Amino acid sequence: MALFREIPENPDGIVGVGGDLKPETLLYAYRRGIFPWPMEGYPLTWFSPPERAILEFRNLHVPRSLERARRQSRLHFTFDQAFSKVIRHCAQVPRPGQDGTWITSRMVTGYQALHALGAAHSAEAWNGDQLVAGLYGVDVDGAFAAESMFHLQANASKLLLLTLFEHLGRQGLDWIDIQVLTPHLEALGARAIPRSEFLERLAKTRARGLKLFPAQQPSSP
Repeated sequence: MALFREIPENPDGIVGVGGDLKPETLLYAYRRGIFPWPMEGYPLTWFSPPERAILEFRNLHVPRSLERARRQSRLHFTFDQAFSKVIRHCAQVPRPGQDGTWITSRMVTGYQALHALGAAHSAEAWNGDQLVAGLYGVDVDGAFAAESMFHLQANASKLLLLTLFEHLGRQGLDWIDIQVLTPHLEALGARAIPRSEFLERLAKTRARGLKLFPAQQPSSP
């Protein structure tokens, strides 16, 4: 039974409205290639874009400048050590060309609950004890959907991505869902594929039953 009202596909990729952001609702959606994207003044909207951005690790392109930055970096990286801090930073850190955020307080609460169940995860970059970049996403039965990231230091988020890709690759995963193509991720090798191809890829990956992250205790607020 649908946990939100599913509607016919439209050109913008809206496929559902209403519902809530409880873990069971979020998992129902992600298993079908759908994610929430709240829009101010409207009921909760659910998206499955006609074209979906993915990055296949075999196509990853790391610029020489980033490789050099990595060799010189003193950052250290962790997983699931500061989920609440990461998602709150993603909501609060300003982004060029954006004057707001889709990460509402309801979203934060919903994904924190998903994290407590071991289905949402964070990656962190630290400069000493200072959190300087972070990313959170959803483990969809062994497929990974990246949701949002932030950075407070040059190159920190880029190096964090490389660390995440390497970790997921060691667990047997060979691609990541990045939802919407951005210039930076396209430069790293990401591409957009039709929804039908994405859904087929998602189903095949879920069937593999990969374990992407070790069992963890929910990270501190």
